[in-house]
Order: sequence, then C-alpha cells, then structure tokens
Amino acid sequence: MKTIVEMQPITRDLNIYLADDDDADCLLFKEALEELPVKVKLTIVHDGEKLLELLAQEGNILPDVLFLDLNMPRKNGFATLGQIKRDNKLLNLPVIVFSTANDQAKVKMVFKDAAHYYIRKPAKFSELKEVIYKALKLIAEGNLELPKQKDFVMTGEAKST
Repeated sequence: MKTIVEMQPITRDLNIYLADDDDADCLLFKEALEELPVKVKLTIVHDGEKLLELLAQEGNILPDVLFLDLNMPRKNGFATLGQIKRDNKLLNLPVIVFSTANDQAKVKMVFKDAAHYYIRKPAKFSELKEVIYKALKLIAEGNLELPKQKDFVMTGEAKST
C-alpha cells in the first residue's frame, strides 16, 4: 500500500533555476511547483551556455538550487556540471540532476562530479510533485551535504507502510 508524504508548507522562499531544453518538461515542472506548499522564484534556461552566462553575471544572486537536465544543446548537463564544480564561486551551489536518462554509468558520473542528487523524471505528475517537494524540503532545511551513493538517486515513489 502506497502512502503519500504529507506535504507540510516549506516556510522559506526559494530561488530555483531549471536548466532544461524540453518545453513540455519545463511546463510540467512549473505546474508541479504551483501545486506545492512553497513560494518560489523560478528561472528557466534552455541550455548550459545560457545557464553559465546567467550564473556568471555580476551582482547576480545565486539560486538556492539548480535542477539540471543532462541532455541539452550547446553545452550538455555533464559539461555544465563539471564547469560549475570547477568554479570557486559556484562550487557550493546545490545541483540536482533532473533527467530522463536511466543509465547507471551516467548516474555514477554525475555522482562523482559532485551533484547533490539525481532525479529521473517520473512519468506520473503526482510522483513529479512528490520528488520535487522532497528535494526542495532538503534544500530549505539546509541539508546541503553530498549524500552517500546509495542515497543519491531520489524518486517520487511513496514508500510502502
């Protein structure tokens, strides 16, 4: 029997960046956020180059978290993550890989590159909301330490009770 995690309001306002080239996925992400008990400012970019330009802008306040797709044009998520983690200004930016890729080699690669979590984009909208909520709750509570590999992949599937 599946249970739905009770979604308590997240009291801290969050500034979120989403780097994803798929307009439909961006819209679903935005719609999921609108149904969650959290106040956010969402900025969407469609490729890694634009993301890095935005992060490098003088006076720009870094987001609380970046959701990063792996398969993007111009500069993919792997190259973008690597560049973020080599930049002292961006090194501590929490990056959650948000991708359709389910290849364990890719998951291991972004784990080694110091992404904070890996979310495989769920097919069900309810699971999408669930996994985004879990991620934002961790960020809002300041749980910014890198997880162990066994806890790296985050899902929206409710746990059995």
